[in-house]
Amino acid sequence: MTNSISTDICIIGAGPVGLFAVFEAGLLKLRCHVVDALPQVGGQLSEIYPKKPIYDIPGFPDILAGDLVQNLMRQIEPFHPTFTLGERVERLAKLEDGTFQLFTTDGTEIFCKAIAIAGGLGSFEPRKPAVESLETYEGGRGVYYMVRDPETFRDRRIVIAGGGDSALDWTIFLADVAKEVTLVHRGTTFRGAADSAEKVQKLHEAGRARLVLSSNVTHVHGQDSLEAVTITANDGTAETLPVDAFIPLFGLTPKLGPIGDWGLELEDDAVKVNTLDYSTSVPGIFAIGDINTYPGKLKLILCGFHEAALMAQGAYKYMFPDKRYVLKYTTVNGVPTL
Repeated sequence: MTNSISTDICIIGAGPVGLFAVFEAGLLKLRCHVVDALPQVGGQLSEIYPKKPIYDIPGFPDILAGDLVQNLMRQIEPFHPTFTLGERVERLAKLEDGTFQLFTTDGTEIFCKAIAIAGGLGSFEPRKPAVESLETYEGGRGVYYMVRDPETFRDRRIVIAGGGDSALDWTIFLADVAKEVTLVHRGTTFRGAADSAEKVQKLHEAGRARLVLSSNVTHVHGQDSLEAVTITANDGTAETLPVDAFIPLFGLTPKLGPIGDWGLELEDDAVKVNTLDYSTSVPGIFAIGDINTYPGKLKLILCGFHEAALMAQGAYKYMFPDKRYVLKYTTVNGVPTL
């Protein structure tokens, strides 16, 4: 039996920007239904680094990614959004009256007056190093491409590979969790923040983490689970290190997925938008967060929050072109409910 849902705005993506869009739409008395291919809300914050601190959210010197998601969910409670999780929007149709019909992978049909794409990077896959038999140790047997819960590595011997922010940040964080931490980087300088690189160097000098530069993890070893890795330097010398976990952090490969077939104007696998209201080339469809592109684009959560506010205003005007909306401040009027 087909599940049919009717709403004002369908938000595709339940990451932080998509969740905040529910709040901004709620202030305008607009109902929202949120769809996400992941089985839980939060997007990358929940899927990739729920325990990682974020430092650039206004009003929070630092906040764990998972806590930010929980706060956003509490913030949108008064507006009673509905969710379809674990399903991906495969296709859409624009109806004669200007509204939309969306179809998900599990047969759910969503009827809405406007669409806000907040799909982050789209669907994504980890970039894997070219190490023979690496896949043998996936699925909880020793090779991990992201850190969902640091406690998984409590008192374990781990090797991290990479030279970006994620590799540096997790080396710093896990130095207080794991029994042994080794960071392997193929170069001598890092792509990540200089401050983080300096912290890793100090951990190395203090004997709390090991830093191996100009090297790569070239082999993995073990029977039913990972038992050791071989680290080979650029000069050809090699050592085999006993480990419990290997975490290659070389970033994610984004894939636009079905969105690329919806007739939207694209640029470098991102959706082009008008920064007046973050509308796309298709009237009634908006795009906010990392999925969109425009001159000066910054892929930051706080920028996505700003985009969500202007998108909600634009969606309201699209749905109700003859109505005049007067901006009301929540500091004066509080938060209305639907």
